[in-house]
Amino acid sequence: MQRTLLTLAEPNRFNIVELLKKGPKSVGDIVQALGISQPHVSRHLRILSEVGIVSSRREAQLRIYSLEAGPFQELDEWFDSFSVLWEERFDQFETYMLDYKKKEEL
Repeated sequence: MQRTLLTLAEPNRFNIVELLKKGPKSVGDIVQALGISQPHVSRHLRILSEVGIVSSRREAQLRIYSLEAGPFQELDEWFDSFSVLWEERFDQFETYMLDYKKKEEL
């Protein structure tokens, strides 16, 4: 999971992932959409592939990239682990505000 977060922290890789959320794309499509050079896109896609964030398939002479669900499911589970903490804090805040309101009414 840490590798996924570190990989996505790089703005161009994050932008590639955002673009691939809309569906599979070729390297050329990504280059055109993001306005960065083909070698840079290929390098970022290689890194995203190594981490397991994207996969590719061949279609004639094109390589088509798409997102892999696994790393994002892992991130989702990690973020969900914080929900208990936030719920407890909101409950504490609600208790505080109710106590405050009662004091104000006195």
